[in-house]
Amino acid sequence: MLQLAFTATDLANIRLAFSPLWEVVASVRVLKCSDCHLFHQPWAERARWRLADANLDWRLLSGLLPVAATTIPGFLSPPPPVPSPDLELELAGLQATPSEEISKALSYLPEPTSPALAAFHRDPVAGLVELTNVIRAYWEVALEPWWPRMLVALESDVLYRARVLANGGVQALLADLDPKVQWLQESHKLQVQTQHFTGSVDLDGRGLLLVPSVFIWPKIFTKLNQPWQPTLRYPPRGIGELWQPSETSPSVALSAVLGRSRTRLLTELRLPTTTADLAVRTGLTNGGVSQHLKVLRRAGLVSAHRAGRYVLYVRTGLAHSLLADGSDPLPPRAASG
Repeated sequence: MLQLAFTATDLANIRLAFSPLWEVVASVRVLKCSDCHLFHQPWAERARWRLADANLDWRLLSGLLPVAATTIPGFLSPPPPVPSPDLELELAGLQATPSEEISKALSYLPEPTSPALAAFHRDPVAGLVELTNVIRAYWEVALEPWWPRMLVALESDVLYRARVLANGGVQALLADLDPKVQWLQESHKLQVQTQHFTGSVDLDGRGLLLVPSVFIWPKIFTKLNQPWQPTLRYPPRGIGELWQPSETSPSVALSAVLGRSRTRLLTELRLPTTTADLAVRTGLTNGGVSQHLKVLRRAGLVSAHRAGRYVLYVRTGLAHSLLADGSDPLPPRAASG
């Protein structure tokens, strides 16, 4: 059992953020130990297929994250610098890591298991450039299609925690994080159930960064070593529904007018979603989804807005009305035609 001791300054320095780079790290651990993370299997099966199909060599990233290791190289999991960073911002911070810090972290890993990892040991500066490129490619193949739905879960959790803090104060915030986390009011300590660390740690005025993370469920992760702000990573609220398929099937009546594929897309657009994510959910190609969305936008059934690098689509009020009036749902199967 780990206990984090707070001072008044620590309580004043609590902040909330999420981290795309950390999700890369945590997702690799999921892929490397499939039997350990059955909850994430719907994602993992697709991600493994996409990585193999892309012929992506991600052994350098994989080698830095041994399944049996109890710690993760510090330079790979820095606390996010702002509440909602994108991957490129975090990769810029990664690339600025001093070479001596990288060498020190690598010294705690087992012997290199690939030529790429051995080269990283010999030349940390060049290895860091290669690692950044691998992370970027891995993200594009294994995470980017699912990032919009992950982002909704992470942002929703951060907003919820901010409301709890505003309405009930710090005590309410820390008492509501996770069943494995308990706020001890009398001693001003946060008690965390962890597998590998015990004892009491003074935060020493550095505060605490709270980071919801999709791929750590059902565990809690902490990062307490200098020079970073102490960090607690926990599963976001509603994580149980993240990989679940839609329970709503297209209606027969609406499909007769719009076609099954377009009706299926409207059914899936309960929350803002990208073209790539819709393709994964429906079995259509990216190009096919794009063409159907253009038609639906011209008909006033779908709207689009940009969020950073992504264009997110969502159904309009008119589409909600049409779906609500539909009847006789079709049996669920892959969309076609």
